Amino acid sequence: MLTGGQLAGLIVAVFWAVLVSFLAYTLLKLARLLREAGEVVAEIGEQAGPLLDDMNRTVRRANEQLGRTDVITKQAASVTQNVSAVTTVMTSVVGGPLVKAAAFSYGVRKAIGNAGRPAPEHPQLPRGQARGKGKR
Repeated sequence: MLTGGQLAGLIVAVFWAVLVSFLAYTLLKLARLLREAGEVVAEIGEQAGPLLDDMNRTVRRANEQLGRTDVITKQAASVTQNVSAVTTVMTSVVGGPLVKAAAFSYGVRKAIGNAGRPAPEHPQLPRGQARGKGKR
């Protein structure tokens, strides 16, 4: 039979064997995880170069398109200014004489229409309303 010291030593030895086995298993799992993480990082590193090149090309194309858009915007602003200037010129060239001709023809029609009639009297407001003292 085992003595008390031998029994305690056996229990401690079994405990240490279980503990070392658990730690070895955990370290093996951790090593596998680190190896897979290293592989993932290597794959990402291999893919990062082409991705950065694609992004660089995309940014360059976007800048070219923005440059073209800027040119188009400037040309549209120039066209707008030209249309505004033409509108102003047309208004002053055509509008002024046209308004004068319309006013003249209106005056002539009124003069011809009133040629045989006596001039109308001006209507008179009632006394209370003449000075703004009307009913409210």
